[in-house]
Amino acid sequence: MLIVNCIPDAHGWSPIQYMVSLAAELMDAQVLNIANDKPSNISKIWSILNGRSRNPRTHASCMLICTGPGDLIRFLDIHDWRRRFEYLTAWIIDSFWLNHIPMTLRISKPFDHLFVTSEEDADQWKKRTRTPVAWIPWGTDALRLGGSADNREYDATRVGRQPPEWDDDLVALNDAKSFGIKYRGRPNGDGLTTLENHRLLMKVYGNSKYIIAFSNAVNPENYTHPRREYLTGRWVDAIGCGAIVAGVTPRGRNTEELLWSGATLDFGSTHRNTGLPILAEALKDWRPEMAVNNHKMALKKLDWRWRFRRIAEVIGISPLRLTAELDLLRERIEHLPI
Repeated sequence: MLIVNCIPDAHGWSPIQYMVSLAAELMDAQVLNIANDKPSNISKIWSILNGRSRNPRTHASCMLICTGPGDLIRFLDIHDWRRRFEYLTAWIIDSFWLNHIPMTLRISKPFDHLFVTSEEDADQWKKRTRTPVAWIPWGTDALRLGGSADNREYDATRVGRQPPEWDDDLVALNDAKSFGIKYRGRPNGDGLTTLENHRLLMKVYGNSKYIIAFSNAVNPENYTHPRREYLTGRWVDAIGCGAIVAGVTPRGRNTEELLWSGATLDFGSTHRNTGLPILAEALKDWRPEMAVNNHKMALKKLDWRWRFRRIAEVIGISPLRLTAELDLLRERIEHLPI
């Protein structure tokens, strides 16, 4: 199996870069990194209309892992793509950008299957591309990097983008102190590789009772969707490490399907003077069992291995390493209390 990695080597994409490396290991796949390559030229793009010449004697499969729909044409940069693969798939991370689906994919059908992270968009993707679509949501490596430690140094930690009211770490730290909250500002990943940065963040999550994060609906940026709310790696990674995510949780079917009571704490707004009293009150009732429950539920519902199993089923492969780690996952779930 070949994984074509279109994800930038940047700290903001570190959870997905880590996922790519884990998928390659567990699915016995080679990785071709093309994120920094020049996009396909127009003649290549329109060559898609010639279709594929499948070789019935090969069982080779290929999966693109894309930042968004625009990366889908990158398969044209794979040598001999037309005859090389029996099965061609793509996993689109920011699949909510429906208007970015390349026109050529609406005309031709080069892919055998598409995987999208937003369940709400699956029907639209199927309709617009005339291709089978499966929902493969965000996940986390709860098995290797997650945890349920009861001794956590910080009450709350800020990670990633924040609304203006929470963006100044020094101001938030001083205000948190007035409520008796031990607060940590953004972790410093300067000088770290993308994968090192991800491992650092997972350690930070596992050392905090609460992680501060807000939905893009109340904390928009020029790179977030203006209307659609969605989970990102901060939520699932933090929960996989036993933390509770405090702030404003994204609404929608993705969240309703994936998360559970106790995984998040909602402030109701982005105002710091509203959120800190709610957090202080919640900390009075925090117990180590909450971390154990979140970690165990993440093992059951959020671990990347369940996502890989679904992809393997669609492609029609049975990687031995993935099977072995799924057994380890089930064993860990069975032996955790609660």
